[in-house]
Amino acid sequence: MPKLVKELTALEVKRLNRPGWHAVGGVAGLLLQVRPPSREGAPAPRSWILRLSVAARRQPIGLGSYPQMSLAEARDVARKLSLDAKSGVDLLARKRSERSAVLAQAARNKTFRECADAYLEAHASDYTNLKHRQQWASTLETYAFPVIGRMLTADVTMRHILDVLQQHTRHRDGSAGPLWNTKPETAKRLLDRLRCVLDYATVNEYRSGPNPATWKGYLDTQLPSPRGLKTVKHQPAVHHTLIRDFMLHLRRNQSISAKALEFLVLTAVRSGSVREANWSEIDLHQRVWIIPAAHTKTKREHRVPLQPQAIQLLNSLPQLAGSNKVFPSPKGNALSDMALSQLMRGMRERGELTVDAVPHGFRSSFRDWAAEQTSYPDEIRKAASGHTVGNQVQAAYQRTDLLEKRRNLMNDWANFLDRPPTSSTANITPIKRKA
Repeated sequence: MPKLVKELTALEVKRLNRPGWHAVGGVAGLLLQVRPPSREGAPAPRSWILRLSVAARRQPIGLGSYPQMSLAEARDVARKLSLDAKSGVDLLARKRSERSAVLAQAARNKTFRECADAYLEAHASDYTNLKHRQQWASTLETYAFPVIGRMLTADVTMRHILDVLQQHTRHRDGSAGPLWNTKPETAKRLLDRLRCVLDYATVNEYRSGPNPATWKGYLDTQLPSPRGLKTVKHQPAVHHTLIRDFMLHLRRNQSISAKALEFLVLTAVRSGSVREANWSEIDLHQRVWIIPAAHTKTKREHRVPLQPQAIQLLNSLPQLAGSNKVFPSPKGNALSDMALSQLMRGMRERGELTVDAVPHGFRSSFRDWAAEQTSYPDEIRKAASGHTVGNQVQAAYQRTDLLEKRRNLMNDWANFLDRPPTSSTANITPIKRKA
């Protein structure tokens, strides 16, 4: 055992500046380690060391820095460790275990924001497009992070989720109130994202217990059903009785954006599919456009029959060297998400468009025309819009996408768009054709 030495006073310990290990007495093996200063004029770093002999082996154990740990505190800790050592405790092994536990706990201490960022990174390939990912992140940034972003996921409870969903917000129409009541669609999407992030945290052992963002049996006891709050918001569209006048103005514009918008109207598909269209997807001989699953919202391949008008439009397009895009930007990439919207805003400002409308609204224009002005069955009209036909049982047995029957419908649509606009909707005669 180390020899007992003279007990130094606090003042004597304070004066120890010579590099080396200095016995301070009071507890056998208690030393003050003084290291050389890192630079000239800097104070010499000092720390407490307890040197014990365990199983014929000398073990130096660090106790802490001086003067953060005083002489009296160091002697108290050293006495307790000495007693443990005499009882046969392997102090170094215990210290390593404690340190490992601290590091493991620190690794589990993830904030909600850290878990959200990690979840987004892990699921980067799941998003329909960059805009979808940005919407995902923006919703959390706007509503969740200010409330629980810095909280450890282990500490998030249902009360905190309610704080997020019931925070005061203002709607576009000027109304104000809790987010869940004022913007129910946004709040519901936000709740889904909160649940996903917290599920991610649970699986990675950053938290335990039930997910506080669960609706059934948890939040449904605290909040009104979103079904009762849901407000249906339709994309503003050009009524089919006005669309032929719109097409006359659109076809005077020879820009790529205008051609893309005309193609969108003819095919009644989503703008993303048009903007991302590649020449390799177009079969002019078979008069069909095969949209790959990656370019559809449903993540299913969709075949679009091309009318003579659509074929003529495609044949008129210049092909940019080095680009496979049907409607390329000046740099050969896909047109931006705003290109078609900006085109329509410009037409609105010039009086070429007399109603507020957006590109996606032309799908509604087509569906309304098909429902009101034709006798095609509902399944053909739905298939033409890329929607799933029937229920799951019907879908399992119906292997065809009704391409040729849809071709008749799309040809009638293109011919309708080519007719001169009428001044009165009373002159519109419904098309009678059997599917």
